[in-house]
Amino acid sequence: MDDKRNLIFAVLLTGLILFGWPYVASYFFPTPPPVASTTASSATPAGSATSEIQVEAAPAKVQAIPLGTALQSSARIMVETPKLKGSINLEGAKIDDLVLLTHRTELAKDSAPVRLFAPSGTQNAYFARFGWAGTGIIAPDDKTVWTPSGTKLTPSTPVTLSWTNAQSQKFEIALSIDDNFMITAKQRFTNGSTAPAEIANFALLSRTGKPADATSGGSIFTHIHIGPMGVFDDQPNYDWGYVDVTENKGEAAFTSTGGWLGFTDKYWLGALIPDQKTPVSAKFRASGDVYQAQVIPTRYTSVAAGAAYDSNSRLFAGAKEMAVLAAYSQDLGIPYLDYAIDWGWFWFIAIPFFWILNWLFGLLGNFGFAIIGLTIIVRGFMYPVAQKQFASMAQMRAVQPKLKALQERWKDDKPRLQQEMMALYKEEKVNPLAGCLPVLLQIPIFFALYKILLLSIEMRHQPFILWLQDLSAPDPSAQLLFDLLGTGIILPAFIAIGVLPILLGVTMWLMQKLNPQPMDDVQKQVFAVMPWFLMFIMAPFAAGLQLYWVMSNLVSIAQQKWLYSRHPVLREQMARDAEDKAQAKANAKA
Repeated sequence: MDDKRNLIFAVLLTGLILFGWPYVASYFFPTPPPVASTTASSATPAGSATSEIQVEAAPAKVQAIPLGTALQSSARIMVETPKLKGSINLEGAKIDDLVLLTHRTELAKDSAPVRLFAPSGTQNAYFARFGWAGTGIIAPDDKTVWTPSGTKLTPSTPVTLSWTNAQSQKFEIALSIDDNFMITAKQRFTNGSTAPAEIANFALLSRTGKPADATSGGSIFTHIHIGPMGVFDDQPNYDWGYVDVTENKGEAAFTSTGGWLGFTDKYWLGALIPDQKTPVSAKFRASGDVYQAQVIPTRYTSVAAGAAYDSNSRLFAGAKEMAVLAAYSQDLGIPYLDYAIDWGWFWFIAIPFFWILNWLFGLLGNFGFAIIGLTIIVRGFMYPVAQKQFASMAQMRAVQPKLKALQERWKDDKPRLQQEMMALYKEEKVNPLAGCLPVLLQIPIFFALYKILLLSIEMRHQPFILWLQDLSAPDPSAQLLFDLLGTGIILPAFIAIGVLPILLGVTMWLMQKLNPQPMDDVQKQVFAVMPWFLMFIMAPFAAGLQLYWVMSNLVSIAQQKWLYSRHPVLREQMARDAEDKAQAKANAKA
């Protein structure tokens, strides 16, 4: 099997993996039913806590409240860190106003920062709340107005919110925040009444609507999980999407000791992190277009009169920066928080390659050059395999004249031709499948890099050179040309063929010219159109991925040229092929 056959095999198999895997996975690995929560059972043991925290649904058929109006309608304390800015609503103690200062909505540097949380009742409302449930208490609810100990929550100034009910039971939420995206909530209940109380602290995330790129567990174009996600009993769970929760009677329940749960977007994450030693009941719930993540201990704690009860939880609200997530997992003991980035089946390749790419970015200061550096490293890693592939090609070249003779002799008897070809391979000690190994190794590497370049927020809005100012977006050069001409036409993605997709097609065509020509006419036609077909297929992909593929092709061409010089048989056969081709053209003209 020559290198061109390997190429088409790689293209087809890569396409099947990229675009066909979700269908295969949904058929052979269907989403399991939710694990029944202990609180949902009729046999709930005495003293078990309830996780039936009500979903705060958006008003039906009522126009969304303007953001500015919502922010001015209640008393607030400010939140300010190097990466976050916003406020906390004292009505309900809701963390419902957060923007990410280091990430912009658009490429322009003066564009607005990304808004993660927004108040209830506004468009795309998204907020977190900490509270209590139990018996023998009057617990604060989403309308309770809290008293703050300060006016601003910063990394150096924690704030405590407090409220006391008519039974002299005091509730406190001591909030602190770090320089990144982690908020710690230390909840204290002081039982000032004359009777004991049964109590459990809870935390919830509530969001209205879904992000624009959300699916029920991945897309045939993106293959990333967007939606409800959690880690339960040290196992990451990607099985539930927004649609799945809705179709499962609006609920998915779990029990776990430790872990976390929340909503993961392509680049952003909101996650509730309970005490890692406390058994908890966790739920995803859906009511209309309101989705909620909830976590509560599985049992109440009895608090005697005059005693106090303390509990700790955390809230992650921010960007899925790999270094930040990994540090939280290691330093705070939060399992698999970095798995909020869905690296996919080839995570064992993607994660090391990400760190290499990130190191190169820090070294070179440009993500485009970092991708070029990573390409060279990958191709260098693959070089020993490429040598074996070329040795196999040399053997195949040596037997090409004999193969052509067999084709001429047995062209009308295909079964006999296959038998004679296999006998020839055995006699000459040639393995026609040896050249497939590099292809098989390149597929997981390509797929892993595809996930890195697609999901890395570190590459979002990162420039390269000239017109390539955002490597996470498709090459815009075709659209830029139409804009310069003043046509006003917005090109569809599949025909917006920029410079990088064109270079991809050209370099693939050049690679084909260096490889042996297939003997079958149908294969020749397929290979002739393949570079230009892939040019259209790759046009909508991120420019960073296109850059990687172009550079990989260029390095492969350089390797091929050098290896041809190391294998005289290949060089001589190429010269004979060129002479045969020229002679065939001359005969056709005559």
